Amino acid sequence: MRNPTHPNVTDSLATVRNLGILAHVDAGKTTVTERILYTTGTTHKRGEVHDGTTVTDFDPQERDRGITIFAAAVSCAWDGHRVNLIDTPGHVDFADEVERSLRVLDGAIAVFDAVAGVEPQSESVWRQADRHGVPRIAFVNKLDRAGADLDRAVASVRERLHPAPLVVQLPIGAEDGFTGVVDLVEMRALVWADGESTAVRGPVPEELREEAWRRRRALDEAVAELHPAALEEFCMRSAGSGTQSPASHPHPAPSAPAPPTPALSTSTLRTALRDLTRTGDGVVVLCGSAYRNRGIEPLLDAVVAYLPSPLDVPAVRGIHEGGEVRRPADPAAPFAALAFKVNASATGRLTCLRVYSGTIEKGDTVWDPVTRRTERVARILRLMADRHVQLDRAVAGDIVAVAGPKSARAGSTLCDPGAPLVLEPPVVADPVVSVAVEARRGVDTGRLATALARLAEEDPSLVVRTDAETGQTVLSGMGELHLEVAVEKIRRDGGPEVTVGRPRVSYRETVVRGVRGLVFRHVKQDGGAGQFAHVVLDVEPLGDEVGGTGFAFTSAVVGGRVPQEYVRAVEAGCRDALAEGPLGGHPVTGLRVTLTEGSTHVKDSSEMAFRTAGRLGLRKALRACSTVVLEPVAEVTVTVPDDAVGGVLGDLSARRGRVTGSRTRGGAAVLTATVPLAELFGYATRLRSRTQGRGTFTTRPAGYTPARVPEQAR
Repeated sequence: MRNPTHPNVTDSLATVRNLGILAHVDAGKTTVTERILYTTGTTHKRGEVHDGTTVTDFDPQERDRGITIFAAAVSCAWDGHRVNLIDTPGHVDFADEVERSLRVLDGAIAVFDAVAGVEPQSESVWRQADRHGVPRIAFVNKLDRAGADLDRAVASVRERLHPAPLVVQLPIGAEDGFTGVVDLVEMRALVWADGESTAVRGPVPEELREEAWRRRRALDEAVAELHPAALEEFCMRSAGSGTQSPASHPHPAPSAPAPPTPALSTSTLRTALRDLTRTGDGVVVLCGSAYRNRGIEPLLDAVVAYLPSPLDVPAVRGIHEGGEVRRPADPAAPFAALAFKVNASATGRLTCLRVYSGTIEKGDTVWDPVTRRTERVARILRLMADRHVQLDRAVAGDIVAVAGPKSARAGSTLCDPGAPLVLEPPVVADPVVSVAVEARRGVDTGRLATALARLAEEDPSLVVRTDAETGQTVLSGMGELHLEVAVEKIRRDGGPEVTVGRPRVSYRETVVRGVRGLVFRHVKQDGGAGQFAHVVLDVEPLGDEVGGTGFAFTSAVVGGRVPQEYVRAVEAGCRDALAEGPLGGHPVTGLRVTLTEGSTHVKDSSEMAFRTAGRLGLRKALRACSTVVLEPVAEVTVTVPDDAVGGVLGDLSARRGRVTGSRTRGGAAVLTATVPLAELFGYATRLRSRTQGRGTFTTRPAGYTPARVPEQAR
């Protein structure tokens, strides 16, 4: 690793923004990304999703389906800042791509449809960002559509996502007449003429002036309630003008006349908005129409003004030899980077990295502390979706791709060999749907194995295994579409022709009523040292609800009758037993095991003996318990015309669905139901036939519930 020689390298980190675009499918994420690239001059022609000409949706399947499937990174410049941008998928089946992206981002733009507001996957990706502590600004898109309503969309954000939305713009015009916005911070109008990408700045239109000042007052009050310095200035100005502070009158009547001057200065308001965004106490809300290229310039200004740079986020934390290690975003610090995506092909591998600290140059050697291998960096590339620009080096804060490392996977840490540490990898969700795959021709079996290994290398949420009973190769993923895309990718990448079996869901088993005091003795004597272990186990459900997940193990043995190392062996054996339940051989979850008693033999007891006792003892206990099979369920949101509601409700009931809500939106009915995942295979085709192609639906995982077990699960 080399230290930078330029004195301004650290200062330049303040001008870097690493952010992602998050949204529900069809909210306009990719169009927002395309307009950002066009507005910044990175591209010279506006790409369109419906034409298949976008930069980030470069994969043939993405262009054919009209959706984002793979997270794509691009880079552009705006107002002296480098913006590294990741366009993430909006479909629930590809949520793992979002998870890996959020792990390495410093900020995000959450895009909402001005007609639909918060949609199911909008909520899911918002919660993912909450878990990672990623600051966000919101962009309410598609204000040019019929039925678009900024206030209604903001209300849905407040009610369903529970942030403090801070609306900094007022639309000029409605629906097809939407032409621009009023900037409530600067109190000026930004208007875009048809076909123009640059806004014309001017005074606030006379007919909107009173409403603009009323909204500016509401913005000042909302900010003052959340930011101490803003509250102090608000009170001083309010005292001078004879008005009340937000604490004494938090919600003035909408009809009250707005003051002719703002309650907060522009500089104070900007500072407070930046602080609230970065702490997550508030979310700045902007609006526009990405398709018409209206609202993109102020969105970029907000990215630069409010979202954090690598210097503004806490130092990344890692583990080395059991202790915590922190690495600041300093190019002079030891090198540390996290791999979040791998593109593997027959011609080579590209590993996408977020560099957290240090500097790396071509030809450097890095250390993978998990595989304990050194890797040489042959090339460093700036990402531009499927195109790349070669770099001589990358520094802290950069998102780049490197060629050379052969063993790194998504979630791997690459670091300075002289200063090792392991960074926390992204969480990989458990797959919920499986299909059996086999090569159509026997001679292609080896080629299929290679193609499947490459798929699993690129996408950790895909799991490939061989069924021990049938000998079939089983491919598991996050949904029907996820597996369909994976199989199609094998074909398009020159792989063998594949035969795919019927999808299977991943069932679980859990304990409804446990047992107490189950005694198990493991005694084996076949010459020489034998094996002896005696354990007494209590098994009970974990938590109050059937379908609770997880496993808990505790020891209530006193007096040292079972040494601690043997207790750990019993726990390991119990975890081994969870792999197959007594009902159908499905994994067991949602139970607590307590080791209450036991005994040892002075010569024959060992960790292996107690691990075996734990495994066989828990299997015996599970056979004595009352257990049920759990099946995965999904929350389904169906949007259909009013005249098709009856048929759709009947079909959901036939699929064992439980309707949980119904509302009207924009002349259509929106139905929410919880449906077993096994019943959703082929639902898209059935819904289209029942609604003459006018119905749409989205799903998201909703946990597990007790099942009526179909034959395939037994």
